[in-house]
Amino acid sequence: MKTALFILGIAALLVGLLWTAQGAGLINWPASSFMIDQRPWVTRGAIVAFAGLVLILLSRRR
Repeated sequence: MKTALFILGIAALLVGLLWTAQGAGLINWPASSFMIDQRPWVTRGAIVAFAGLVLILLSRRR
């Protein structure tokens, strides 16, 4: 269970950071992405990244 939480946390953290960077216009990949330079994705990405951090911390505590 700890390993699954850790892997899920890492995945959520990476996806959240990607969404945040795309929403801020820092990453323009893929070029046809609807998230590029769209401010709501900065917030959504930060929330997902934070959830990933929480999952990582939970996997390390148990």
